[in-house]
Amino acid sequence: MKNMTLNQQAAEILRIAEESGVQSNFFFVTTFKRYMMQLNILSELQKCMEADGVLVTKEYVKGRQNVYSHPAVSDYNRTTDSANKTITTLMKILSGFDQKEDNGEEEDPLLKIINGSDE
Repeated sequence: MKNMTLNQQAAEILRIAEESGVQSNFFFVTTFKRYMMQLNILSELQKCMEADGVLVTKEYVKGRQNVYSHPAVSDYNRTTDSANKTITTLMKILSGFDQKEDNGEEEDPLLKIINGSDE
């Protein structure tokens, strides 16, 4: 995955998820979509900061200028924190799915629905 784009990596993650059966898990699907959206937001914020610079100048009525950090910086940091929490949740979903599959116990009916099984 070293030289893959984010979209190629996402496709590969989904392929692997499909092989393991987790791709139909409701929480995996919704959390993965949320994570991809967060990555897109981060990409747009990064482009904005690269184009405008990290520091911006604000001019007041009397012509005075003050330098501030770009508003996208705080949004970028908040979205990064959120994305990190989302990936932690994804990892928990994946590890929980593996443990459930390995222990051979009968699956809870609610978990069957969550995991996309209609059996």
